[in-house]
Amino acid sequence: MRIHKSLLFRLITISLFAFALTTGCKNDTGPDISNIKVDLKTSRFDLDLYAIDTNHIADGLQKLQAKYPDFLNYYLDTLRAYNIHGHFTDTPKGIDSDLRADLTYKDFVNLEDTIKKVFPDISETDKKLTDGFRYMKYYLPASTPPRIIYLNMGLSKWATFPVDRNTFCIGLDMFLGPQFPYYRSIGVPDYMDGHFRKNYLPVSLFHTVYEFIHPFSPDDKTLLDLMIQRGKEQYFLHKVLPGTPDSVLFGFKQIQVDWCRSNENLLYNFFIHQDLIYSKDAHLTTQYVNDGPYAKGLEAPDAPVKTTPGNIGTWLGYKIVSAYMEQHPKMTLAELLDQHTDPAKFLDEAKYRPK
Repeated sequence: MRIHKSLLFRLITISLFAFALTTGCKNDTGPDISNIKVDLKTSRFDLDLYAIDTNHIADGLQKLQAKYPDFLNYYLDTLRAYNIHGHFTDTPKGIDSDLRADLTYKDFVNLEDTIKKVFPDISETDKKLTDGFRYMKYYLPASTPPRIIYLNMGLSKWATFPVDRNTFCIGLDMFLGPQFPYYRSIGVPDYMDGHFRKNYLPVSLFHTVYEFIHPFSPDDKTLLDLMIQRGKEQYFLHKVLPGTPDSVLFGFKQIQVDWCRSNENLLYNFFIHQDLIYSKDAHLTTQYVNDGPYAKGLEAPDAPVKTTPGNIGTWLGYKIVSAYMEQHPKMTLAELLDQHTDPAKFLDEAKYRPK
């Protein structure tokens, strides 16, 4: 049987459209930022630190001081509590015992070797972060990128954190992939695996950048308020990291993203019928806007495969915020993030209708 060319074209078009719908795990590619320039400065402090000759640590620190004049003492005395306080000689205990142990103990050295294997070159990560700050400048013109310092924090669970508004740190040891065998030994649960993948690093950094400017405020808040706060954060992440899959942006497994998309109406009605939307009981509400093993009340605790994410309120909050912005097409991202509309009024003006 022969198929007419026009019919064949239509069938192919329909098939491609269906494929796009079923595999649409990425967001849009974002606006044109080709003319937006940012100067992102990054440093591999981990490499510089572990390059020190352990027979002459004090001399190595003096050289590091020249390269990191405003950071080295913060790292040594605040982050690591070595109590060296600029006394770069071989006699202080912080150098002779504590720092020397970190630079020579096989587990710490092996950790740095693993970081070098996963991040032999940081240029790809730098590019992703640079593009993120370019998008951020597109939406928030007054923003400027901070200096980025890459560290080995010895599995302290400090993934990304600010020193101040001008300097942010990234612990590369927390992005070695869920297969890294020592995450479980430091108490990292398996439902957090998505946060320790290399591709989550930009999300983690921009999450930290966002919360530095707009801290999450859970005290005496309704679940709706918490969801909108988290939803604004996710809306920001979707804007500055376009093209990033939702599974990465939310830190979910793909099966959990699929569940959310297929059960949006069920989820919204669950919060309504359980009288959770306007509840201020933190014991009940905060579990839905923070990472957890599964969504309480929507899945059995002993289910062998968890299809619901614990942080399901953040996903619904993002849907509500997206609906709100569709109703306010002239509102800028800066205006959205700075406004403090009453949550009930926000929901009403969003005209949100779960699918």
